Amino acid sequence: MPTAFYTPIEEIPKIHSRARQAYRLGKAKSIAFRKEQISQVGYLLKDNEERFVDALKHDLGRPSQETKFFDFSVVYAEVRMAYENVEKWAGAQKPAFDLHFFAMRPRMRAEPKGAVLVISPFNFPVFLTLSPLVGAIAAGNAVVMKPSEQTPAFSALLAELVPQYLDPELYHVINGGVPETTKILELEWNHILYTGNGRVARIIAQAAAKHLTPLTLELGGKNPVVVDPKCDVQLTARRLAWGRFSNAGQICLCPEYVLVPEGFQDTLVEALKEVYHSFYPDGPEKSDSFGRIVSEAHTERIKGLIEETKGTIVLGGQTDVAQKYVAPTVVKDVRGDDALMQEEIFGPVLALVPVKDVDEAIEFINQREHPLAVYVFSSDKAFQNKVFDNTESGATVANETIISCGVPGLPMGGVGASGYGYYTGKHAFDEFSHLRVSIDNPAWVDKVAFGFRYPPFKPSKQLQSLGSSLPPRVGKGRASSANGKRWEFWLLFVAGAGAVILTGYGRGLWSS
Repeated sequence: MPTAFYTPIEEIPKIHSRARQAYRLGKAKSIAFRKEQISQVGYLLKDNEERFVDALKHDLGRPSQETKFFDFSVVYAEVRMAYENVEKWAGAQKPAFDLHFFAMRPRMRAEPKGAVLVISPFNFPVFLTLSPLVGAIAAGNAVVMKPSEQTPAFSALLAELVPQYLDPELYHVINGGVPETTKILELEWNHILYTGNGRVARIIAQAAAKHLTPLTLELGGKNPVVVDPKCDVQLTARRLAWGRFSNAGQICLCPEYVLVPEGFQDTLVEALKEVYHSFYPDGPEKSDSFGRIVSEAHTERIKGLIEETKGTIVLGGQTDVAQKYVAPTVVKDVRGDDALMQEEIFGPVLALVPVKDVDEAIEFINQREHPLAVYVFSSDKAFQNKVFDNTESGATVANETIISCGVPGLPMGGVGASGYGYYTGKHAFDEFSHLRVSIDNPAWVDKVAFGFRYPPFKPSKQLQSLGSSLPPRVGKGRASSANGKRWEFWLLFVAGAGAVILTGYGRGLWSS
């Protein structure tokens, strides 16, 4: 990104201060204001669709249809969901009814955290910047966005449009590279959401720890696919190829490697070849349906992995660093210690790893860090469940790839090395909120129920009745129960309440 578009480092603390001050003024507490701003996010995108398409064509060489599907459609759904539900999400909630405490009117309410920071990646910059923005606005926060410096056209466009469509005091964009991001992380934020890789996530987590700042991390990983030899091989090949080669393989949910039975590997390869030629009849390099790698450096890295593999390249393998081009590539007979298995490829290279059976596939997955998703291609529910029940991941997906993150109502998030916390929809609102609890205990409760807590202490049936019943003891058929004591407590409560009312204290209470 040309440095002329970078935010001056000396301006970054000022932007941070403006966001915090604007939050403290309380404008974003209004639900009507939040809905107005959520709607404006949608029109920021709608009014400028072609400019965003052109920006991502410039930055990623991406086909417009991929931008509209992966970026635009999800954001529009997020805007609509938040707009229609924010009032309900932000409303007071009651806990389950409890006889001992109902008189205290226990409540809880989702309240904003404050000034939050969203650091988004280059691969889906519209979705992964604006979707968290919508959740943070719905929760009532001030938001500062830091888009990737590797998408200069998008990042410059976002910085131009945000102050035109959104409140310029509450919502900001900071552009820049490592020095600017380092300065941002020196400041105290009330929440940070970062989407990217584990190496940078560790740096961000260390910076956040200095201020005890809560984090949401979405980090991807090497997502495995387990193939049942009884699967629909044509469907499997088509959805695998689409999932791996879309956005030139630069998707955190991409299938990274396929655990395929040894005797079925060549059958799958032939099906992938058919799909490959149907997707790109004139070759992927000339196709307007295949994108490019974000930078020459990333292209060089992927080229090196292809050159180092000990597997057999059966499709693709061509690269052009100057053009940021890596052909859709399939490599078979890949082993666990191969170069392609050492890091997240984040490019259009699909590794086929032969295994004896599903048990070996499960063991292979469990020897590695938890991925963002585990994929299975099988119509056999028992086969699916065996894989899903014996592995760990952020998502389990059968007979499909990638699109789980776009399903309304489902959270996006990982586990372990693939990240923690959630975003999209209500889950993003929850991530950017904290639950503030409240009670309001009237004075008369002490007279009829909780007076035993004050010294000098003496034996109390009310205290005994507070004990909850326990589940059955192991090896016994009946649970120890405090139900009888509980009813005894409430008989005393009712009697005491009647006495209070008759003494005149209660008459004053009810008349007030």
